[in-house]
Formats: sequence, C-alpha cells, structure tokens
Amino acid sequence: MDQGLESRPSAIRVPPLTTGERVRLLRESQGMTRPVLAGLVGRSTDWLKKVETGSRQLNSLPLLLQIARALNVRDLAELTGETQSVPVGSWNDETHHVVPAIRQAMRDVAFPSPSNEPPLPPADLETKIRRLWILWHTSPRQRTDVGVQLPALIHQTHHAIRSHRGVDRRRAKAAGGDLYRLVQRLLAHICEPELHALAVERGRALSEDADEPISLALAAWSTSVSLCASGHYDDAVHLADTGARYVTPMVQSPGPVADHAWGVLGALQMEAAAAHALAGRDGDAHRYLDLADQTASRMTPGAWHEQSGFEPAGVRILSVIVTSCLRRHGDAISQAGRIDPASSPSVVRSSRLLLETADAQRHKTDYASAVQTLTAAADISNEAVALIPWARELADELAESTSGTTRAHASRLAGRLKAVR
Repeated sequence: MDQGLESRPSAIRVPPLTTGERVRLLRESQGMTRPVLAGLVGRSTDWLKKVETGSRQLNSLPLLLQIARALNVRDLAELTGETQSVPVGSWNDETHHVVPAIRQAMRDVAFPSPSNEPPLPPADLETKIRRLWILWHTSPRQRTDVGVQLPALIHQTHHAIRSHRGVDRRRAKAAGGDLYRLVQRLLAHICEPELHALAVERGRALSEDADEPISLALAAWSTSVSLCASGHYDDAVHLADTGARYVTPMVQSPGPVADHAWGVLGALQMEAAAAHALAGRDGDAHRYLDLADQTASRMTPGAWHEQSGFEPAGVRILSVIVTSCLRRHGDAISQAGRIDPASSPSVVRSSRLLLETADAQRHKTDYASAVQTLTAAADISNEAVALIPWARELADELAESTSGTTRAHASRLAGRLKAVR
C-alpha cells in the first residue's frame, strides 16, 4: 500500500465537513491546485470553486467517482462523510444488476450479426417503447422492471432501423431516439460516465437522422437534462430554448394541438427553469416556471407527457425544487405541504417531491420530520430515492444528527437505501 496515501490527512475524520470541503482538504493535502483538479474531471475552475465552497451541490455519482480517482481516493466515504466504507473499486462496474446486459446490447448493435427475424413495424416499435416509458413512471421498481426489457428492445430497434427504408426507417429512427432517452434516464447515477454519454449521443443522433420536429425537440430536452446534471447550466438553458423553437410552430398552428406537443414544450420549459434555479437565478427560474404552468393549463385534463412526465402537478413539484435550490427552505416546505404526492401520475416525481421536502426539513434542522418524509419517499419508490447519491448521504446525515428512536429509524433507512443495487 502506498505510504503517502496512508499518511495524508483523512477528511473522513471530520464529520462536520461538507463534501465540497472534503474535496478541498484532500486536494490541498496533495498540493494540487484547483485548476489542475478541475481539468482532470473536465470541469471549469469556477465550477470546482463553487463545489468546494458549498454554493453548488456535488450530487452526481459519476462526478464523485471522477474526483475520487483524480485525488487517488480509495473510499468514497472520504468525500461524502458516510459512516460506512464505500470503496471506489466497487463502482468500477455497475450499481444495478440490469446494467451489464444493457451495456452489452449497446456494444453489440454497433457491429450487428445477421438476423433472420422479421423487423418490427415502426408502429409496433413505437408502442413497445411507449409502454416502457409508462412503466418507468408508474413502477416503484422502475430500473429493474424497465431495465430487464431494454437489451432485447435495443436489438429490435436497431434491426428495424437497418431493415426498413424511406418513411418507415425515419419512424424507426425517431422511435430509437425515444428508446435511448429512456436508456439515458435509467443509466443516470448507476454506470460509468462513458456509457451514459453514449446513450445521450445515440438518442440525439437518431432524432437528428429522423429529422422530425418533435423528435428533435425531445433530443434537445434529454441533452439539456444531461448538461444540467453535469453543471453546464447556461448550455442547458440554451439547448432547452433551441428545442422549444422546434415545437413552438406546432402549438401556434390553427386548430387543436396534441397534448404530446404541449408536453414536449412544457418539459423544455421546466428544464430551463431547473437550470436557472441551480445557477441561482431566481427571476429567470420563475419566468420559465410560469411558462410551464401556462403550457400545462393548455393540456387536456388528466393528460400527461409519457417521456418527461410533464403535467400540472409536475410543475408544482418543480416549483418546490426551484424554491429549495434557491435556499428558501421554509417556503419549499410550505409549498410541498399543499401538494398531494399522489396527484402526479409519475412515482418518480412523487418520490422526488418528498425527497426534496426532506432535504429542506434537514436544512431547517427538523430532523424528525425529515426522517419521516424521506422514509415516505422511499416507500413510494425505493429505487428512485436510493440511486440518487445525495439521498443516501442525506439519510446518513440524519442518522448522525439525531438520537433515540429517530436515529434508529434513520439508520435503518440509510441501510435500506444502501442495499439497493
């Protein structure tokens, strides 16, 4: 074992530190400058400064792993402060059992073997992918239930694209874009960054080849989501605005407008609102929230967009997230109290509402309520909560900050979230 690694200061021994402060301590103990570490993980010096000073949350597992490896850290607990050891080596593969088969399918279709199976008609392909998107939003075990079906569908989609010609081929490519957006969503936080980036790029490329406005707008939305998650907020807003320009002529044309078009526009507006909020821009965030609310009001009552989950309750949930991002935690808790989690058709969104509420309660030092709310979020969808890195960190922090029965509940919850793989 490297003696230098053993003798350096250990951030894990200082519980009050935030993840960003731990990054700074470990970086400085190695004599590494901020520009050097930022360059090693492909981010700007300003981005790293905001992480280290706490003005930007580091809640992306791939980024945590990149930083850990750049700092030669062998245990993620040194960065996150978790009480239990989390060896970096254990994340060299995947954190969920569905990932290997998805990875292999994505590799195989790049150099396909001949198939004697008849290709799926585009309409059948669209139906299969649509059903999986609905399952994603409605199953409490969305990664497991969707993930086991993805490898075969990836093969079927590429077979259809290669086999069809003309309009049918373009339809198959548009469907393929929808499929890879689902793959992107599923792989977030649970695989190597390169595989996730490949899913994003394939979805974009297939939509571009399909050259259909809605498909292009959805590609802009999913790429904006990826940019936002990696801290590129201005680029995320720009791309969301670009996507909106693809769909705006459809909603401005005479006659009835399909809920699907409204849903795509609303999803883009919500992503722009989220990016502005994460960047700390209150006015811009609420301007886009108001636009999304107006868009939701144009949809048929009860309708929702099956890829993004966009619908009126989702806008109200995002308003809670925006308010919390802007550090108005008391207001966020009040807003959340007026929303029934069950009002959203998406368990992913419902659980996220409670997760964000629990985090706001933690900021207000209402630890007992935070434990209760975080438990309720996991009860809606254990997978949706457990596979968000900062949710596990929140559970650990609550266990450390409480005592008695509340601490016992928080400790059990922390163990429950860590058990999801």
